[in-house]
Amino acid sequence: MKAAILGKATTDSVAATEVNPLFPVFLKLDQLQLLIVGGGNIGYEKLQTILNNAPEANVRLIALEISDAVIALAAYYPNVKLVQKAFESSDLDGVDLVISAVNDAVVSEHVYRSAKERAILINAADQPRYCDFYLGSIVTKGHLKIAVSTNGKSPVLAKRIKEYLNEAITDDIHGLIDSMSELRSRLSGDFNEKVRRLNELTQSLAYSEIAQKNGERRWRKIASWSLFAFFFMFLGHLILSYVSLETLVTSGRHFIIQMDPKFYIMILAGFFAQLVDGALGMGYGVTCTTVLLSAGVPLPAISGSIHTAEMFSSGASGFSHYKFGNVNKKLFKYLVAPGVIGAILGAWLLAKYGNDYANYFRPVLAVYTLLLGARIIWNAFRKNKKVEKLKRVGWLAAAGGFLDSFGGGGWGPLVTSTLISKGKTPKYVIGTVSITEFFVTLASALTFFSLIGISHWMVIAGLIIGGLIAAPIAARLAGKLPLKTMFIGVGALVIIWSLNVIIRAIL
Repeated sequence: MKAAILGKATTDSVAATEVNPLFPVFLKLDQLQLLIVGGGNIGYEKLQTILNNAPEANVRLIALEISDAVIALAAYYPNVKLVQKAFESSDLDGVDLVISAVNDAVVSEHVYRSAKERAILINAADQPRYCDFYLGSIVTKGHLKIAVSTNGKSPVLAKRIKEYLNEAITDDIHGLIDSMSELRSRLSGDFNEKVRRLNELTQSLAYSEIAQKNGERRWRKIASWSLFAFFFMFLGHLILSYVSLETLVTSGRHFIIQMDPKFYIMILAGFFAQLVDGALGMGYGVTCTTVLLSAGVPLPAISGSIHTAEMFSSGASGFSHYKFGNVNKKLFKYLVAPGVIGAILGAWLLAKYGNDYANYFRPVLAVYTLLLGARIIWNAFRKNKKVEKLKRVGWLAAAGGFLDSFGGGGWGPLVTSTLISKGKTPKYVIGTVSITEFFVTLASALTFFSLIGISHWMVIAGLIIGGLIAAPIAARLAGKLPLKTMFIGVGALVIIWSLNVIIRAIL
């Protein structure tokens, strides 16, 4: 018997060397004393992580220089004490845990040695050899909390897994846990009997989840081929409804020979706009609108051209995001119907009154796009917020659809930025908003077709070609680019173009 136990222990220890050997523990930080050394960006990130998960934690932060971000964050938490001084070993008196959040390896080692002398557990940022524990990527859904660890080897991968779990686990898990707790309290029998009964109840949930995932994969393939079929059917019907096949071939030859250089500019504009929109979830309409306003295109034709082109590029972008698993189906259902209704209303108003009041609308729309550009830049500097429960999503989508049709842009800057500001994962927000945008632009384009027909084919064709080229690239880049730099760059360009239109209108 003893040999068997020793044999099992040996086997377990060998297996343990092949997997993550860390033992996960959830601490009650409101009953412990935590010291953070460092008040820069790293210190801010560590402090934010601690407070997001344990708002009542007792924290003392020591640093020679404390950033404004740390000071602003600490102001909301009375249990956080800031001390502006150099670290000394005596600062560890009465401390239970230490986090070293400095870039200086010498200082980090000094903190580590001092902590070891007092048998205090320590975490040192980007210094695994000085770590007794790691801060994992944490998923919180009400009562449920999941910590993801890669043994300190790949924090980026842990972050991606966290993002996936955040979307895969719905917010109503909180209510399910409450229900299971209530059910557990009502079950009779000893502990083993309660466990057996609960296993029986939850096992069916697991099997149904697996079946649902398999069904999702099958329907994803069906949706992919259906989207391709619809796209080419619609494109062929649209073209052949206005132009015969013989005329199309002849015109194609003349078109290539007598190509206007502006056509290539439109291709670049469509490529850039879709690259930005697919990667950031915003910017296509507002970017194209400012360019076409500068070119003097009539207002209804601007929005009609943009939505005709965006119908194809957003379809390609939405399909790419769907293919890469970037779509939250529940959020999509909340957005699509109100967005379509708002888009139809905005297109109708612009088609009816746009030409008659063009001299008034043009500078007003330029001011609108300027404000959208400022909002895009503001998004770059906005701090991350805790996840909040979404409210009035339908009204948000309706407003976004209306402004997008009437102003030629605004769906992304309004809808995407609002959802991200609520703490939702950017990757899934961008993917869901992008695929919803296809239906919004389709409704808007069909409304313009029925009211004013189709004009400015060169503009439309250039935007479509550029957008189709950029769509799969943008879907790949979603969530991977330095978003702050891109937000600032796109917002600055939009502001410059808008100011150009305003100045020309005044002069």
